[in-house]
Amino acid sequence: MTAAALAAFTVPSHTLRALASTEPSADGTRLVRDVRRSKRLVLLRAVLDGAPGGGRSGETADHWALLEEAERHDPGAVRDVLHYPATGVWAEETLRRLHAPYGPPPDLGHLGALAVAAALRAGIAFTHTLRPLHGRLVLPTLGLLRPERPGRLAVTERSWDPQDPATLPLHTLPGGGTALDDLDPYRAPCPDRPAPVRPARRLTPKGHKRWDTQWSGALTLLQRYDTARAEETVQLLRSIVPLAGGSRSSGATLPAAPGSVLARAQAPPALAATLVHEVQHGKLTALADVLTLHTADRTPRHWAPWRSDPRPLEGLLHGAYAHLALAGYWQRAALYGARGAWAQHARVRAQVAAVLPVLRAHDRLTPAGREFTDAMAAAERAMDDLPPPGDQHAAARRAVDRERRAWCGEHPELAPFAAV
Repeated sequence: MTAAALAAFTVPSHTLRALASTEPSADGTRLVRDVRRSKRLVLLRAVLDGAPGGGRSGETADHWALLEEAERHDPGAVRDVLHYPATGVWAEETLRRLHAPYGPPPDLGHLGALAVAAALRAGIAFTHTLRPLHGRLVLPTLGLLRPERPGRLAVTERSWDPQDPATLPLHTLPGGGTALDDLDPYRAPCPDRPAPVRPARRLTPKGHKRWDTQWSGALTLLQRYDTARAEETVQLLRSIVPLAGGSRSSGATLPAAPGSVLARAQAPPALAATLVHEVQHGKLTALADVLTLHTADRTPRHWAPWRSDPRPLEGLLHGAYAHLALAGYWQRAALYGARGAWAQHARVRAQVAAVLPVLRAHDRLTPAGREFTDAMAAAERAMDDLPPPGDQHAAARRAVDRERRAWCGEHPELAPFAAV
């Protein structure tokens, strides 16, 4: 974001502390959504300015003009297309390519697909020419068209018919607000960019039905155990991107695609936990866009009990934040009577408690970062009010401490960064 865009946001202390606790709040959700929208508009403006001729001539200007026409008729429809998570991946990749001295050219034609999708959703009369890629034309938030003939395609307001066999609508998960995106080419990092996760190919109807069942089950559990987190999940998630089979990670979040979670198909209890975990990454990313929490570099040197590899301070903070939310979720699930939830809570809380002293003592925290980590610690301590039965919490802390000592034995040069 530009300095001017950053300066437009202030984060009051009560909002900062509410976000730090990981507990959903109206102010926190509003801040996250506002930051995401502002950042997207700044990014789209940068793409337009970086296009040949500053976007004021040629096809880019035509695409932008159609977007503006659609916005005059239905601002909400245009806003949903431009703020769709995958649009952020496209915009960041396009901006990178516009300024790269070599490599693949920027995909400015995708701006036309965004404009057509917005125009179709706005219900205006138009004719716009696009170039299908590999025999298909993806229209973000809608789905894709499969033209009968190769080459340039004139799209009109009558081109999109969900009942036409040549049309493949984007699958919407039960509830109507979240898409299961297995179509958009920018739903994950571009193939020529290294990424730790790989999206699944287009799913079959059976695959969609499986996801419907798992999503419904996960939301039911969230609503049962933690109503506020269920509402937060629905408010902050616009799309789920299925991960390819064999993915090691159960979930991931891309900073370039706020409002989206990449997740593998999994049973509802595991998916519910994945959603809680990943939504926190999105919240912290938005906060960090407008507030500097630390000035540490990206050197991986810290022990994180949920990973085997050393982590930079940024990674440690993100991990502790997401796991703090998980500890709260499992505590509520346990109080409801969910089997095995106390053990999950005790272990995850012990992991967070083990790294919070390192975070709070770090000399590269800013004053805002210190307030943020102090509030995280207060939220962790507050869990003492409803402890697990027996000595589960103490046993979990002993187990985590053994893991810490073992890790220090394997990384003796980094042992000082794992001290508690």
